[in-house]
Amino acid sequence: MTDLKLWEKAVSFHGHECPGLAIGVRAVEGAMAKMGITFSRDEEIVCVTENDACGVDAIQVLTGCSLGKGNLIYRGTGKQAFTFFSRKTGQGLRIVLKPFREEIERDKRQEYILQAELEELFDFKKPHFPLPEKARLFATLVCESCGEGVHEGKARIQDGKKVCLDCFQDYSRGF
Repeated sequence: MTDLKLWEKAVSFHGHECPGLAIGVRAVEGAMAKMGITFSRDEEIVCVTENDACGVDAIQVLTGCSLGKGNLIYRGTGKQAFTFFSRKTGQGLRIVLKPFREEIERDKRQEYILQAELEELFDFKKPHFPLPEKARLFATLVCESCGEGVHEGKARIQDGKKVCLDCFQDYSRGF
């Protein structure tokens, strides 16, 4: 059963209750139980999320993993899957939501997610990719087309000029 304080904190951050948020809260509870993770003040904990749905808000507020800090990484597979890593121990755990056996209404689904045993909700697996490197700081370049700043890791060279991704005209012949 979900820790009510964690649930209330996630709801406050997200703005409303929903089954997706419940999935994120329970995934965090799984990582806490199986890895002993706590709130990440810097990059001690890394989460690779495979979706950009409501549950990611729970991941952010309860673990301290965020895009801005560089320890929340989006890998868009469309799966309700979250891989947690501890930089201190090197331990990693992939938490994947099991498919629901039947269609149930929204309120009942949320209640089920919040009440079920973690092993009933999730498969706990070994990560199939390594711990991502720490976030790097990049110099800012000025796009020679639009004049906006862009970090050097995202700039491209086109016709001998440094350009941002918005100005870059990709060349592809269908491959």
